[in-house]
Amino acid sequence: MRAMILDAPGRPLREADVPVPVPGPEQVLLKVHACALCRTDLHIVDGELPEPVLPLIPGHQIVGTVVSAGSHAGQFKAGDRVGVPWLGSTCNHCHYCLSGRENLCAEARFTGYQINGGYAEYTVADYRFCFPIPAGYPDKQAAPLLCAGLIGYRSLVMTGAAEHLGIYGFGAAAHIVAQVARYQGRQVYAFTRAGDDEAQRFARAMGAVWAGDSQEQPPEELEAAIIFAPDGALVPAALRAVARGGIVVCGGIHMSDIPTFPYSILWGERVVRSVANLTRQDGEEFLALAPKIPVHTEVQSFPLSAANDALDALRSGRITGAAVLMVD
Repeated sequence: MRAMILDAPGRPLREADVPVPVPGPEQVLLKVHACALCRTDLHIVDGELPEPVLPLIPGHQIVGTVVSAGSHAGQFKAGDRVGVPWLGSTCNHCHYCLSGRENLCAEARFTGYQINGGYAEYTVADYRFCFPIPAGYPDKQAAPLLCAGLIGYRSLVMTGAAEHLGIYGFGAAAHIVAQVARYQGRQVYAFTRAGDDEAQRFARAMGAVWAGDSQEQPPEELEAAIIFAPDGALVPAALRAVARGGIVVCGGIHMSDIPTFPYSILWGERVVRSVANLTRQDGEEFLALAPKIPVHTEVQSFPLSAANDALDALRSGRITGAAVLMVD
């Protein structure tokens, strides 16, 4: 099969022919149709996340069709269309797993990081960490739901009942979250890089009532803010934008250092918290909700062989919505 391979952080991916993987007893073999790119992929490729299993096939927003299943691979059968997210396996017996917090399991392994992912024609995945894809979504529109959607949904849940919601960094996750928030009756305020008129127009098209630069103060005090951009300087900016009792949620797996800030902008029972990974419950809830809204994913597609070009476009901010590798 064709695959795009990371040999070492900081190097471009290498296109190669490699053997089709063989599923284990609790795995399914998937013919990959589409794999969305994620900023986490950039963090892995650029060496900002430590110790990936190398050589590595990246990619963790995978839509594919089951080709075959292992002897203990549960409910899936050949021909089923499924999605594979970032969380690839857990121990299933630690206190985190047993208390509904499997996203914090110390033995968790992640797709496209410790497990080969979807930048390839075929991949294998633990059937317990695969989700049926809602029927109304074509492959390339479904792929961004599997991380941008799931992590965005988990981040949104952490904002509680906030009616005035700020979103910092308006990319793949934000454009999905904004649609969910509007469906729930919230007002969305979008913050982008200074002078990024295109991103601000896109945010308004996705339902934002206001869009401006990330260091601006919004016209209304916010009850909560979600930060998707990996810029630590946005944390004090968001704290200044939220009212007393407000929540600032950091939705990324990696962020640059947060600069020092005065205690006065944290005081008043403001909260800063992070989101770590996702749970299967997040996936089940969000993939049931998305068709009801319905969530629309704005997608720019690339062929598998152009994975490096797609990563460059994501790195430089030239993607509106989500980038997706079309593998077929």
